[in-house]
Parts: sequence; structure tokens; C-alpha cells
Amino acid sequence: MSKLHVFDMDGTLLKGSACLELSRHLGQLEVILELEEKWSRGELSHFEYWELSLPLWEGLDDEIIDRTFAATAWLSGIEAVWADIARRGEHSAVITQSPQFFADRLLPWGVETVRGAEVYVGVPPEPHQVITPEDKVPITVELMAGYGVISTDCVAYGDSLSDYPLFQFLPNTVAVNATPALRQIAAAAYEGDDLWEAYLVGRALLDRDGKALKR
Repeated sequence: MSKLHVFDMDGTLLKGSACLELSRHLGQLEVILELEEKWSRGELSHFEYWELSLPLWEGLDDEIIDRTFAATAWLSGIEAVWADIARRGEHSAVITQSPQFFADRLLPWGVETVRGAEVYVGVPPEPHQVITPEDKVPITVELMAGYGVISTDCVAYGDSLSDYPLFQFLPNTVAVNATPALRQIAAAAYEGDDLWEAYLVGRALLDRDGKALKR
């Protein structure tokens, strides 16, 4: 049976977040930091965050997105991880609350599936376009069904409370440079700048489950 590796993006694959980096390049960093602070305190819903954030990005185009993506501080080893997963006949996915138009730029690096917020600059967002932490579970279940895998064949990699529901759902989870709250419920943890090392931790969890099933 195959395996499924599910990666968060912000704080896990990159240091910081896509929204912060895009806002930095557009000179709106202070405003977006204030919105993110309110969001983290629960003063803004996920939908309200996008309603207020998208107008700040007026003038955003593919060239700016490409420059921002290239300048972002990514963990090392991402492409090597996704190449190894594909070589084994396994599956990889990124599920992020950040915009799909940013996360899609990970596809050339070898990830199989990307799911992000379907929001667009200059277009008022709709509630169904937003991805919440809770949405990560049904998206993962949908992928599991499509690939014919069960929960013990999956491993999730994340860093914060946005990954909490998925970490509660899956038995194999790796907290990557994570908050104390997420580390507390994770099956394993990794601190560092190399995704390959975090991936090895995830593989060890899958191997553990495989050995348990054979007994």
C-alpha cells in the first residue's frame, strides 16, 4: 500500500508566511502584521482576514509573486524530499491557508498536489474559497480516498495551531519548528532548517506502523 505525506506551508516549508512576504514586497508589512495579530487573537475570522488583506495587495502581479517566492526563506531539501516520495510511488500534498496562487509555485519543485485559499486580488472573497484549520482534515480524507490509503499510511508535517485538527486526526505527525502546543500532541518533532531530516522522522513513524501491522 502507498503512503501520503501532507505538508503545511507557512512556518513549515518556509520561515514566516506567504502573506507576510507578499506584504513586505508591497510595502504593507506593518498593516498585515496588525491584521495577523488580531487574527491570532480570534478578533478576526479567517474570512474577515482575507476581506481586509486582499485590498492591501493592489498591483500584485505574477512578476511580483515570482520575485517574492524566489526571495522567501525556504527550508533546504524540499525538492529532494518530494523526489524521494515520488520515486517510492508515494504521494505528497501541500495544504495551506495561504493563497493558491502562491502555493502553486511549489508544483515545479515536485509536490503532487497543492490546496490553498482560492482568493484573488481585486476580487471580493467568498467564504467557500477560504481554507480553515478544520478544512485540512476533510481535504486530507479526500486525498486518502483518492489514493487508497488509510490513516496509518499518512504522515503530516506542521508547525502551529493551524495544523492542530489534522494532528489530532492522524496518528503519524511531525511538528517542524513548532509551537509548544503542537509539539505536545505531535507523534514526533524536528527543529532545524532541513526538510529532509524532518522527512526522515516522518518515515520512521511510517516504518513503526508498518512493523506493528506485521506482528
